Amino acid sequence: MTTTDDTRAASLREPVAKVGGLTRPDGLKANIDTSGLVDVETGVVDRVIYSDEAIYRQELRRVFATQWLFLAHEDQFHKPGDFFTTWMGEDPIIVTKDKRGRIRAYLNSCRHRGARVCRADSGRTKNFTCSYHGWSFDLDGDLVAVPNKDKYPDHFDPRDWGLVEVPRVQSYRGLIFGTWDAEGEELADYLGDMAWYMDAFLDRDPEGTVVVGDVHRWVLEGNWKLMAEQFATDWYHVNMSHASALYVMTPPGKKLAEAVINRQGRQFLSDRGHGAGFPVNAKNRFDAQRVHEYYDYDALRERLTDARVEGPMTTGHATVFPNFSYLPVNGSIRVWHPKGPDKIEVWAWTIVDRSMPEDVREAQRLYNLRTFGPSGIFEQDDGENWSEIQVISGGFITGETPLNFQMSLGTATEDGVHPGKTTELFSDAAGLSFYRRWSELMSTPAWHETRPRPKRPGATPEEQTP
Repeated sequence: MTTTDDTRAASLREPVAKVGGLTRPDGLKANIDTSGLVDVETGVVDRVIYSDEAIYRQELRRVFATQWLFLAHEDQFHKPGDFFTTWMGEDPIIVTKDKRGRIRAYLNSCRHRGARVCRADSGRTKNFTCSYHGWSFDLDGDLVAVPNKDKYPDHFDPRDWGLVEVPRVQSYRGLIFGTWDAEGEELADYLGDMAWYMDAFLDRDPEGTVVVGDVHRWVLEGNWKLMAEQFATDWYHVNMSHASALYVMTPPGKKLAEAVINRQGRQFLSDRGHGAGFPVNAKNRFDAQRVHEYYDYDALRERLTDARVEGPMTTGHATVFPNFSYLPVNGSIRVWHPKGPDKIEVWAWTIVDRSMPEDVREAQRLYNLRTFGPSGIFEQDDGENWSEIQVISGGFITGETPLNFQMSLGTATEDGVHPGKTTELFSDAAGLSFYRRWSELMSTPAWHETRPRPKRPGATPEEQTP
Protein backbone atom coordinates (compact mmCIF):
# COMPACT_ATOMS: atom_id res chain seq x y z
CA MET A 1 0.00 0.00 0.00
CA THR A 2 3.02 2.34 0.03
CA THR A 3 5.41 3.70 -2.59
CA THR A 4 9.18 4.08 -2.37
CA ASP A 5 8.73 7.67 -1.16
CA ASP A 6 6.59 6.39 1.70
CA THR A 7 8.96 3.63 2.83
CA ARG A 8 10.57 5.37 5.78
CA ALA A 9 7.34 6.79 7.20
CA ALA A 10 5.39 3.59 6.58
CA SER A 11 7.99 1.46 8.35
CA LEU A 12 7.38 3.52 11.44
CA ARG A 13 3.61 3.17 11.21
CA GLU A 14 3.43 -0.61 11.13
CA PRO A 15 1.10 -2.04 13.78
CA VAL A 16 2.34 -1.92 17.38
CA ALA A 17 5.68 -0.46 16.27
CA LYS A 18 7.54 1.08 19.18
CA VAL A 19 9.78 4.10 19.32
CA GLY A 20 12.43 4.24 22.01
CA GLY A 21 13.19 1.61 24.62
CA LEU A 22 9.76 0.79 26.06
CA THR A 23 9.29 -2.74 27.34
CA ARG A 24 6.09 -4.20 28.74
CA PRO A 25 6.09 -6.71 31.60
CA ASP A 26 5.55 -10.30 30.45
CA GLY A 27 2.47 -10.56 32.64
CA LEU A 28 0.62 -8.08 30.44
CA LYS A 29 1.27 -10.28 27.42
CA ALA A 30 0.43 -13.62 29.02
CA ASN A 31 -1.93 -15.96 27.16
CA ILE A 32 -4.08 -18.69 28.66
CA ASP A 33 -4.50 -22.23 27.34
CA THR A 34 -7.89 -22.41 25.60
CA SER A 35 -7.24 -25.63 23.68
CA GLY A 36 -9.63 -27.66 25.83
CA LEU A 37 -12.65 -25.41 25.33
CA VAL A 38 -13.72 -26.80 21.94
CA ASP A 39 -13.96 -30.56 21.29
CA VAL A 40 -14.46 -31.00 17.55
CA GLU A 41 -14.51 -34.81 17.74
CA THR A 42 -17.49 -34.99 20.09
CA GLY A 43 -19.13 -31.70 19.09
CA VAL A 44 -19.04 -30.03 22.51
CA VAL A 45 -18.17 -26.40 23.34
CA ASP A 46 -17.46 -24.83 26.74
CA ARG A 47 -19.74 -21.80 27.16
CA VAL A 48 -17.09 -19.93 29.17
CA ILE A 49 -15.88 -18.68 25.78
CA TYR A 50 -18.82 -16.23 25.80
CA SER A 51 -18.25 -14.64 29.18
CA ASP A 52 -14.63 -14.73 30.34
CA GLU A 53 -12.78 -11.41 30.21
CA ALA A 54 -9.31 -12.99 29.86
CA ILE A 55 -10.48 -15.05 26.90
CA TYR A 56 -11.93 -11.93 25.32
CA ARG A 57 -8.69 -9.97 25.72
CA GLN A 58 -6.82 -12.87 24.12
CA GLU A 59 -9.28 -12.82 21.19
CA LEU A 60 -8.34 -9.23 20.51
CA ARG A 61 -4.67 -10.26 20.34
CA ARG A 62 -4.91 -13.54 18.48
CA VAL A 63 -8.09 -13.33 16.39
CA PHE A 64 -8.87 -9.70 15.60
CA ALA A 65 -5.22 -8.64 15.31
CA THR A 66 -4.41 -11.46 12.88
CA GLN A 67 -7.35 -12.04 10.52
CA TRP A 68 -8.81 -10.16 7.57
CA LEU A 69 -11.58 -7.89 8.93
CA PHE A 70 -14.32 -6.12 7.00
CA LEU A 71 -13.88 -2.33 6.90
CA ALA A 72 -16.28 -0.74 4.43
CA HIS A 73 -17.76 -0.85 0.93
CA GLU A 74 -15.94 0.79 -1.99
CA ASP A 75 -19.07 2.78 -2.84
CA GLN A 76 -18.48 4.84 0.32
CA PHE A 77 -15.37 6.43 -1.26
CA HIS A 78 -15.67 8.49 -4.45
CA LYS A 79 -13.17 11.35 -4.10
CA PRO A 80 -9.84 11.86 -2.31
CA GLY A 81 -10.47 12.66 1.32
CA ASP A 82 -13.68 10.63 1.61
CA PHE A 83 -13.50 8.75 4.89
CA PHE A 84 -15.41 6.30 7.07
CA THR A 85 -14.57 5.48 10.68
CA THR A 86 -14.97 1.94 11.97
CA TRP A 87 -13.31 -0.67 14.19
CA MET A 88 -10.97 -3.64 13.94
CA GLY A 89 -11.80 -5.47 17.15
CA GLU A 90 -11.72 -2.60 19.63
CA ASP A 91 -9.13 -0.62 17.66
CA PRO A 92 -10.65 2.55 16.10
CA ILE A 93 -9.96 2.86 12.37
CA ILE A 94 -10.15 5.54 9.69
CA VAL A 95 -10.69 4.26 6.15
CA THR A 96 -10.02 6.89 3.50
CA LYS A 97 -9.12 7.50 -0.13
CA ASP A 98 -5.79 9.26 -0.56
CA LYS A 99 -4.84 11.78 -3.23
CA ARG A 100 -3.74 9.00 -5.60
CA GLY A 101 -7.08 7.24 -5.30
CA ARG A 102 -5.90 4.41 -3.07
CA ILE A 103 -8.02 3.13 -0.21
CA ARG A 104 -5.98 3.21 3.00
CA ALA A 105 -6.73 2.61 6.66
CA TYR A 106 -5.16 4.09 9.78
CA LEU A 107 -5.44 3.63 13.51
CA ASN A 108 -7.69 6.48 14.61
CA SER A 109 -5.45 7.56 17.46
CA CYS A 110 -3.18 10.56 17.72
CA ARG A 111 0.47 9.69 18.31
CA HIS A 112 0.73 12.51 20.88
CA ARG A 113 -1.71 11.59 23.67
CA GLY A 114 -3.85 9.00 21.95
CA ALA A 115 -7.17 10.75 21.32
CA ARG A 116 -9.04 10.00 18.10
CA VAL A 117 -8.06 12.32 15.26
CA CYS A 118 -11.44 11.86 13.57
CA ARG A 119 -14.68 11.73 15.54
CA ALA A 120 -17.12 11.89 12.64
CA ASP A 121 -18.72 8.73 11.24
CA SER A 122 -18.00 9.70 7.63
CA GLY A 123 -17.34 12.69 5.40
CA ARG A 124 -14.62 14.32 3.33
CA THR A 125 -11.50 16.11 4.55
CA LYS A 126 -7.96 17.14 3.64
CA ASN A 127 -6.45 16.43 7.04
CA PHE A 128 -7.26 14.61 10.26
CA THR A 129 -6.65 16.96 13.19
CA CYS A 130 -6.70 15.93 16.82
CA SER A 131 -9.00 18.20 18.81
CA TYR A 132 -6.90 17.73 21.95
CA HIS A 133 -3.60 19.42 21.08
CA GLY A 134 -3.92 20.07 17.36
CA TRP A 135 -1.53 17.52 15.82
CA SER A 136 -2.64 17.19 12.19
CA PHE A 137 -2.16 14.30 9.74
CA ASP A 138 -2.65 14.25 5.97
CA LEU A 139 -4.32 11.58 3.82
CA ASP A 140 -1.03 9.66 3.69
CA GLY A 141 -1.00 9.47 7.49
CA ASP A 142 1.98 11.81 7.76
CA LEU A 143 2.22 14.27 10.66
CA VAL A 144 2.08 17.65 8.88
CA ALA A 145 1.36 20.17 11.64
CA VAL A 146 2.52 20.37 15.27
CA PRO A 147 1.61 23.46 17.33
CA ASN A 148 4.63 24.89 19.18
CA LYS A 149 6.94 22.57 17.31
CA ASP A 150 9.92 24.72 18.32
CA LYS A 151 9.48 23.52 21.92
CA TYR A 152 10.37 19.93 21.01
CA PRO A 153 13.96 18.61 21.22
CA ASP A 154 16.24 18.49 18.16
CA HIS A 155 15.79 14.73 17.71
CA PHE A 156 12.00 15.14 17.32
CA ASP A 157 11.21 14.19 13.71
CA PRO A 158 7.56 14.42 12.56
CA ARG A 159 8.26 11.57 10.13
CA ASP A 160 8.59 9.28 13.14
CA TRP A 161 5.10 10.12 14.44
CA GLY A 162 2.66 9.55 11.61
CA LEU A 163 -0.55 7.61 12.03
CA VAL A 164 -0.21 3.84 12.44
CA GLU A 165 -1.28 2.38 9.11
CA VAL A 166 -3.09 -0.89 8.58
CA PRO A 167 -0.38 -2.58 6.51
CA ARG A 168 -2.65 -4.40 4.08
CA VAL A 169 -6.01 -3.31 2.71
CA GLN A 170 -7.60 -5.29 -0.11
CA SER A 171 -11.03 -5.54 -1.73
CA TYR A 172 -13.16 -8.40 -2.94
CA ARG A 173 -15.99 -7.40 -5.29
CA GLY A 174 -16.46 -4.05 -3.60
CA LEU A 175 -16.00 -5.23 -0.02
CA ILE A 176 -12.92 -3.72 1.66
CA PHE A 177 -11.01 -5.80 4.22
CA GLY A 178 -7.90 -5.02 6.24
CA THR A 179 -5.42 -6.99 8.32
CA TRP A 180 -2.68 -6.05 10.75
CA ASP A 181 -0.62 -9.04 9.58
CA ALA A 182 1.81 -7.58 7.03
CA GLU A 183 3.08 -11.00 5.94
CA GLY A 184 -0.01 -13.23 6.08
CA GLU A 185 -1.98 -14.72 3.21
CA GLU A 186 -3.71 -12.62 0.56
CA LEU A 187 -7.40 -11.88 0.94
CA ALA A 188 -8.33 -14.11 -2.01
CA ASP A 189 -6.50 -17.04 -0.41
CA TYR A 190 -8.09 -16.28 2.95
CA LEU A 191 -11.57 -16.47 1.42
CA GLY A 192 -10.79 -19.63 -0.54
CA ASP A 193 -13.95 -21.53 -1.54
CA MET A 194 -16.05 -18.99 0.34
CA ALA A 195 -15.60 -16.64 -2.63
CA TRP A 196 -17.79 -18.90 -4.79
CA TYR A 197 -20.68 -18.45 -2.36
CA MET A 198 -20.06 -14.73 -2.01
CA ASP A 199 -20.16 -14.32 -5.79
CA ALA A 200 -23.77 -15.56 -5.80
CA PHE A 201 -24.54 -12.37 -3.88
CA LEU A 202 -21.93 -9.91 -5.13
CA ASP A 203 -21.58 -10.83 -8.82
CA ARG A 204 -25.17 -10.83 -10.06
CA ASP A 205 -24.46 -7.58 -11.88
CA PRO A 206 -21.31 -7.02 -14.01
CA GLU A 207 -21.31 -3.45 -12.67
CA GLY A 208 -20.99 -4.69 -9.08
CA THR A 209 -22.87 -3.43 -6.03
CA VAL A 210 -23.57 -0.09 -4.37
CA VAL A 211 -24.72 1.00 -0.91
CA VAL A 212 -28.25 2.37 -0.46
CA GLY A 213 -29.16 4.37 2.61
CA ASP A 214 -26.92 4.84 5.61
CA VAL A 215 -25.21 2.42 7.96
CA HIS A 216 -27.55 1.28 10.73
CA ARG A 217 -26.00 0.76 14.16
CA TRP A 218 -27.44 -0.78 17.31
CA VAL A 219 -26.18 -2.34 20.54
CA LEU A 220 -27.00 -5.82 21.86
CA GLU A 221 -26.13 -7.85 24.91
CA GLY A 222 -24.26 -10.88 23.69
CA ASN A 223 -20.86 -12.19 22.75
CA TRP A 224 -19.81 -11.50 19.15
CA LYS A 225 -19.32 -15.22 18.45
CA LEU A 226 -23.01 -15.97 19.03
CA MET A 227 -23.99 -13.79 16.10
CA ALA A 228 -21.19 -14.78 13.74
CA GLU A 229 -21.75 -18.49 14.44
CA GLN A 230 -25.52 -18.29 13.81
CA PHE A 231 -25.05 -16.64 10.43
CA ALA A 232 -22.49 -19.29 9.50
CA THR A 233 -24.51 -22.35 10.46
CA ASP A 234 -27.96 -21.98 11.94
CA TRP A 235 -31.01 -22.57 9.76
CA TYR A 236 -32.22 -24.84 12.59
CA HIS A 237 -33.66 -21.92 14.59
CA VAL A 238 -35.80 -20.50 11.77
CA ASN A 239 -38.99 -22.53 12.20
CA MET A 240 -39.05 -22.03 15.98
CA SER A 241 -37.61 -18.56 16.57
CA HIS A 242 -39.17 -16.93 13.52
CA ALA A 243 -42.52 -18.74 13.50
CA SER A 244 -44.55 -15.60 14.18
CA ALA A 245 -42.70 -13.65 11.49
CA LEU A 246 -43.24 -16.43 8.95
CA TYR A 247 -46.96 -16.40 9.69
CA VAL A 248 -47.11 -12.61 9.33
CA MET A 249 -45.50 -12.91 5.90
CA THR A 250 -47.89 -15.65 4.77
CA PRO A 251 -50.74 -14.31 2.56
CA PRO A 252 -54.16 -14.21 4.32
CA GLY A 253 -56.10 -17.45 4.08
CA LYS A 254 -53.05 -19.55 3.24
CA LYS A 255 -51.05 -21.96 5.38
CA LEU A 256 -47.30 -22.16 5.63
CA ALA A 257 -46.20 -24.51 2.90
CA GLU A 258 -44.53 -27.75 3.89
CA ALA A 259 -41.67 -26.81 1.58
CA VAL A 260 -41.08 -23.65 3.62
CA ILE A 261 -41.20 -25.41 6.99
CA ASN A 262 -38.95 -28.31 5.98
CA ARG A 263 -36.51 -26.68 3.59
CA GLN A 264 -33.89 -28.80 1.91
CA GLY A 265 -30.46 -27.37 1.24
CA ARG A 266 -26.75 -27.39 1.93
CA GLN A 267 -24.38 -25.89 4.45
CA PHE A 268 -20.81 -24.97 3.51
CA LEU A 269 -17.94 -25.03 6.00
CA SER A 270 -14.38 -23.85 5.65
CA ASP A 271 -11.19 -24.74 7.49
CA ARG A 272 -10.70 -20.97 7.93
CA GLY A 273 -13.95 -20.72 9.90
CA HIS A 274 -16.19 -19.31 7.15
CA GLY A 275 -19.64 -20.81 6.71
CA ALA A 276 -22.84 -20.50 4.69
CA GLY A 277 -26.24 -22.19 4.64
CA PHE A 278 -28.90 -22.03 1.94
CA PRO A 279 -32.01 -23.84 0.72
CA VAL A 280 -31.61 -25.54 -2.65
CA ASN A 281 -34.57 -25.40 -5.01
CA ALA A 282 -34.98 -24.76 -8.71
CA LYS A 283 -37.67 -22.19 -7.85
CA ASN A 284 -35.69 -20.15 -5.32
CA ARG A 285 -36.72 -16.53 -5.68
CA PHE A 286 -36.17 -13.14 -4.03
CA ASP A 287 -38.77 -12.41 -1.36
CA ALA A 288 -39.48 -8.77 -2.20
CA GLN A 289 -41.97 -8.92 -5.09
CA ARG A 290 -40.56 -5.91 -6.94
CA VAL A 291 -37.04 -7.34 -6.70
CA HIS A 292 -38.28 -10.74 -7.87
CA GLU A 293 -39.97 -9.18 -10.89
CA TYR A 294 -36.82 -7.26 -11.79
CA TYR A 295 -34.52 -10.25 -12.20
CA ASP A 296 -34.15 -12.37 -15.31
CA TYR A 297 -33.44 -15.73 -13.69
CA ASP A 298 -32.41 -17.36 -16.98
CA ALA A 299 -29.78 -14.66 -17.47
CA LEU A 300 -28.60 -15.17 -13.89
CA ARG A 301 -28.20 -18.88 -14.57
CA GLU A 302 -26.01 -18.01 -17.54
CA ARG A 303 -23.87 -15.70 -15.43
CA LEU A 304 -23.71 -17.54 -12.12
CA THR A 305 -24.52 -21.21 -12.98
CA ASP A 306 -27.57 -23.23 -11.96
CA ALA A 307 -25.97 -24.26 -8.67
CA ARG A 308 -25.67 -20.69 -7.43
CA VAL A 309 -29.12 -19.57 -8.62
CA GLU A 310 -30.79 -22.61 -7.06
CA GLY A 311 -28.77 -22.21 -3.85
CA PRO A 312 -26.85 -19.34 -2.26
CA MET A 313 -28.04 -16.53 -4.54
CA THR A 314 -31.29 -15.84 -2.69
CA THR A 315 -32.44 -17.11 0.71
CA GLY A 316 -29.50 -18.04 2.88
CA HIS A 317 -27.01 -16.85 5.48
CA ALA A 318 -23.22 -16.61 5.66
CA THR A 319 -20.24 -15.50 7.76
CA VAL A 320 -16.71 -14.64 6.73
CA PHE A 321 -14.65 -15.42 9.81
CA PRO A 322 -14.43 -13.83 12.23
CA ASN A 323 -17.19 -11.20 12.30
CA PHE A 324 -18.57 -10.28 8.86
CA SER A 325 -21.95 -11.70 7.85
CA TYR A 326 -24.47 -11.24 5.07
CA LEU A 327 -27.97 -12.18 3.86
CA PRO A 328 -28.32 -12.32 0.05
CA VAL A 329 -32.14 -12.24 -0.02
CA ASN A 330 -32.35 -8.65 1.25
CA GLY A 331 -28.88 -7.28 0.53
CA SER A 332 -27.89 -7.05 4.19
CA ILE A 333 -24.21 -7.01 5.10
CA ARG A 334 -23.16 -6.54 8.69
CA VAL A 335 -20.19 -6.60 11.01
CA TRP A 336 -20.36 -7.64 14.66
CA HIS A 337 -18.09 -5.19 16.52
CA PRO A 338 -17.09 -6.60 19.93
CA LYS A 339 -17.44 -4.27 22.91
CA GLY A 340 -16.37 -6.63 25.66
CA PRO A 341 -17.22 -10.28 26.20
CA ASP A 342 -20.92 -9.57 26.70
CA LYS A 343 -21.81 -6.73 24.32
CA ILE A 344 -21.60 -5.88 20.64
CA GLU A 345 -22.43 -3.13 18.21
CA VAL A 346 -24.19 -4.34 15.06
CA TRP A 347 -23.33 -2.27 11.97
CA ALA A 348 -25.50 -3.09 8.94
CA TRP A 349 -25.53 -1.87 5.34
CA THR A 350 -27.96 -2.55 2.50
CA ILE A 351 -26.21 -3.18 -0.81
CA VAL A 352 -27.86 -3.70 -4.19
CA ASP A 353 -26.81 -4.33 -7.77
CA ARG A 354 -25.51 -1.14 -9.36
CA SER A 355 -27.79 -1.56 -12.40
CA MET A 356 -30.99 -1.72 -10.32
CA PRO A 357 -33.40 1.13 -11.04
CA GLU A 358 -34.34 3.38 -8.14
CA ASP A 359 -37.72 1.78 -7.45
CA VAL A 360 -36.16 -1.69 -7.17
CA ARG A 361 -33.42 -0.38 -4.92
CA GLU A 362 -36.02 1.21 -2.68
CA ALA A 363 -38.05 -2.01 -2.56
CA GLN A 364 -34.98 -3.95 -1.44
CA ARG A 365 -34.03 -1.33 1.12
CA LEU A 366 -37.49 -1.36 2.67
CA TYR A 367 -37.65 -5.15 2.67
CA ASN A 368 -34.31 -5.23 4.48
CA LEU A 369 -35.54 -2.79 7.13
CA ARG A 370 -38.75 -4.73 7.69
CA THR A 371 -36.98 -8.04 8.15
CA PHE A 372 -33.41 -7.48 9.37
CA GLY A 373 -33.22 -3.80 10.21
CA PRO A 374 -32.80 -2.69 13.86
CA SER A 375 -36.53 -3.29 14.47
CA GLY A 376 -36.99 -5.96 11.79
CA ILE A 377 -39.38 -8.80 12.50
CA PHE A 378 -36.62 -11.40 12.17
CA GLU A 379 -33.83 -9.32 13.69
CA GLN A 380 -35.77 -8.82 16.92
CA ASP A 381 -36.11 -12.59 17.37
CA ASP A 382 -32.39 -13.12 16.88
CA GLY A 383 -31.37 -10.36 19.26
CA GLU A 384 -33.62 -11.80 21.95
CA ASN A 385 -32.03 -15.23 21.58
CA TRP A 386 -28.49 -13.92 21.79
CA SER A 387 -29.20 -11.75 24.81
CA GLU A 388 -30.98 -14.63 26.52
CA ILE A 389 -27.89 -16.82 26.16
CA GLN A 390 -25.58 -14.07 27.38
CA VAL A 391 -27.56 -12.89 30.40
CA ILE A 392 -27.30 -16.28 32.13
CA SER A 393 -23.76 -17.18 31.05
CA GLY A 394 -22.19 -15.64 34.16
CA GLY A 395 -23.70 -18.22 36.50
CA PHE A 396 -21.25 -20.72 37.97
CA ILE A 397 -23.22 -23.90 37.30
CA THR A 398 -24.50 -22.51 34.01
CA GLY A 399 -20.97 -21.72 32.96
CA GLU A 400 -19.84 -25.23 33.85
CA THR A 401 -22.47 -26.81 31.58
CA PRO A 402 -21.18 -27.59 28.04
CA LEU A 403 -23.09 -26.82 24.84
CA ASN A 404 -24.08 -29.31 22.12
CA PHE A 405 -22.95 -28.88 18.50
CA GLN A 406 -23.57 -32.45 17.35
CA MET A 407 -26.24 -32.06 14.66
CA SER A 408 -24.97 -33.80 11.48
CA LEU A 409 -21.63 -34.44 13.21
CA GLY A 410 -19.10 -36.02 10.88
CA THR A 411 -21.24 -35.82 7.74
CA ALA A 412 -19.32 -33.08 5.88
CA THR A 413 -18.30 -34.19 2.40
CA GLU A 414 -17.66 -32.84 -1.10
CA ASP A 415 -20.97 -33.13 -2.96
CA GLY A 416 -19.59 -32.46 -6.45
CA VAL A 417 -21.86 -29.44 -6.94
CA HIS A 418 -20.89 -26.89 -4.30
CA PRO A 419 -17.19 -26.08 -3.72
CA GLY A 420 -15.53 -27.28 -0.53
CA LYS A 421 -17.13 -29.43 2.11
CA THR A 422 -20.87 -29.27 2.73
CA THR A 423 -23.50 -30.97 4.84
CA GLU A 424 -27.28 -30.85 4.80
CA LEU A 425 -28.98 -27.56 5.64
CA PHE A 426 -29.95 -28.52 9.21
CA SER A 427 -26.50 -28.97 10.71
CA ASP A 428 -24.05 -27.64 13.30
CA ALA A 429 -21.07 -28.39 11.05
CA ALA A 430 -20.19 -24.83 10.03
CA GLY A 431 -20.66 -23.64 13.60
CA LEU A 432 -18.34 -26.31 14.95
CA SER A 433 -15.84 -25.48 12.19
CA PHE A 434 -16.09 -21.81 13.23
CA TYR A 435 -15.12 -22.73 16.80
CA ARG A 436 -12.42 -25.11 15.62
CA ARG A 437 -10.77 -22.22 13.76
CA TRP A 438 -11.28 -19.92 16.76
CA SER A 439 -9.60 -22.48 19.03
CA GLU A 440 -6.73 -22.93 16.61
CA LEU A 441 -6.01 -19.20 16.49
CA MET A 442 -6.37 -18.80 20.26
CA SER A 443 -3.76 -21.53 20.74
CA THR A 444 -1.27 -20.27 18.15
CA PRO A 445 1.24 -17.45 18.76
CA ALA A 446 0.26 -14.47 16.61
CA TRP A 447 2.50 -12.58 14.19
CA HIS A 448 3.16 -9.87 16.79
CA GLU A 449 4.37 -12.52 19.24
CA THR A 450 6.81 -14.23 16.89
CA ARG A 451 8.28 -11.57 14.57
CA PRO A 452 10.75 -8.83 15.48
CA ARG A 453 9.23 -5.38 15.93
CA PRO A 454 10.07 -2.76 13.27
CA LYS A 455 13.26 -0.89 14.09
CA ARG A 456 13.41 2.86 14.33
CA PRO A 457 15.98 4.32 11.90
CA GLY A 458 18.89 5.87 13.75
CA ALA A 459 18.09 4.24 17.10
CA THR A 460 20.87 2.85 19.26
CA PRO A 461 21.03 -0.94 19.76
CA GLU A 462 19.56 -0.45 23.24
CA GLU A 463 16.54 1.30 21.73
CA GLN A 464 15.69 -1.42 19.22
CA THR A 465 12.64 -3.46 20.19
CA PRO A 466 13.42 -7.17 20.44
